[in-house]
Amino acid sequence: MPRHALSKITPVIALALLATACGASGATDNTAAAGGAPKPGGTLRLGISSNPDCLDPQQVGTNAALNVGRQLVDSLTDQDPATGKITPWLAEKWEVSPDSTAFTFSLRSGATFADGTPVDAEAVRTNFDAAKKLAAKAPLASSYLAVYKGSTVVDPRTVRVEFSAPSAQFLQASSTMSLGILAPAAYQKTPEQRCQGEGLIGSGPFVFDSFKPNQQIVVSKRKGYAWGSPLWAHQGEAYLDKIEYQVVPEPGVRTGSLASGQLDAITDVQPVDEPQFTAGGFTEPVRPNPGIVFHLTANTTRGVLTDEKVRQAVSKGVNRAEVTDTVLTKNYKAATSILGSKTPLHTDLGKELAYDPDGAKALLDAAGWVPGPDGIRVKDGQRLRAAVLFSAVFNQNQTVLELLQQQLRKIGFDLAIELHTNAETTKLTNAGDYDFLWYNVTRADADILRQMFSTKATNRSKLAPGGELDTVLDQQSATVDEAVRGPAAERAQRIIVEKGYAVPVFELTQVLGVGPKAHGVEFEASSRLRLFDAWVS
Repeated sequence: MPRHALSKITPVIALALLATACGASGATDNTAAAGGAPKPGGTLRLGISSNPDCLDPQQVGTNAALNVGRQLVDSLTDQDPATGKITPWLAEKWEVSPDSTAFTFSLRSGATFADGTPVDAEAVRTNFDAAKKLAAKAPLASSYLAVYKGSTVVDPRTVRVEFSAPSAQFLQASSTMSLGILAPAAYQKTPEQRCQGEGLIGSGPFVFDSFKPNQQIVVSKRKGYAWGSPLWAHQGEAYLDKIEYQVVPEPGVRTGSLASGQLDAITDVQPVDEPQFTAGGFTEPVRPNPGIVFHLTANTTRGVLTDEKVRQAVSKGVNRAEVTDTVLTKNYKAATSILGSKTPLHTDLGKELAYDPDGAKALLDAAGWVPGPDGIRVKDGQRLRAAVLFSAVFNQNQTVLELLQQQLRKIGFDLAIELHTNAETTKLTNAGDYDFLWYNVTRADADILRQMFSTKATNRSKLAPGGELDTVLDQQSATVDEAVRGPAAERAQRIIVEKGYAVPVFELTQVLGVGPKAHGVEFEASSRLRLFDAWVS
């Protein structure tokens, strides 16, 4: 059985690993160039763009909440943001069954929760059983545990986690804060109470202090913490005494507060504001999100999008470079696949996604679509038209879609834009009431393709079961062996792009603004904040 043992990483090697990760992500460094040697103490004042409706990392899926939860809970494993490799954390080693239905973790000794109880096999079992029961209240955790059968306590430091079907993705899922480990005592509180911070007891480097909705979240240093991930730059306690998350929804106010020194760092810097933080002691850590890029998912059972040539023409009619160059900034990348470039097993399909308006027109001509009097093509009295359903989860969404609308009009395609609230979009998506969907999904594992496109899962393209795509998505989920997973994941990406099931456009990027007094503000593998090594001068 494949086996991973805890590496003996010296401080020098650990620093080298982190420097590699920072170079890839644009995160600030902990070296003298960033303000001298790190020093303990102080408070980091961090401006975030939205209010976390729930602080329990197992229940939430928004960046605002996960950026808090990551500091409170440890995970069984960690994921190197530079390489995507899964490394030890609370588990010092593990074994995976040949069919990827059983994962046996050997836990490190000495780790404790903030209430003093040990991080043991029983605590892990309690967590996964409870996360499974949360169901729809835990959108990410429940998807990772979709075929979870149960966990067995082999001994106090050994736990076996079993699934009813191959689940290779679980190894990466075990590194996320969505499956971060809480103390058993946390489950004496209701899910609603945990959302507000009551009983939110983790083993992480910070502990929960207070939550004032729409105003502020405060966490403080965990005294005696000594079991951090070997990927981190230092071991022992965190440098910061406290982190104050200030909820500042208005981008202009957020950037103004950073510029004036009222905040030390901010999330979600908007493209128009980026030039303010590239000099004068300010820095802009950036990292593209792994997972599924912002794209148009086609409902292949509806209207003109039932025609593969039409879907392919739409893809050829999108000028991705123009989107990033004019609406966004150099910090954003044009999509080169349905998976973002930071996703393990990403395949570069840039040639297949090249802007080709002449090729698009040729496909539409061959399919019988001829230009109408206003330039929009028609066939048998029907206009070449489809609507895109979206919500404003990213500030530039509407501007991007308006540009796509202009680009597609040049090939004779009428793209209608329909803005809805998040709740409305969810309802329409679940009902299948859409032509195109516009969205992205963050996850540092190629299995996100199966979750979104398999006919056995979400199936947002409404594909018929039994096709090649289902086969290769099942293959990549059946083993942790990248020699098998890699070709299957590559084939899945090619099918999705070449068949026009999805039209990739750009990679969402996390852009931070960091003031001259803040250092070591970094990203973990899923592009959420990792603040263990952060410090203030």
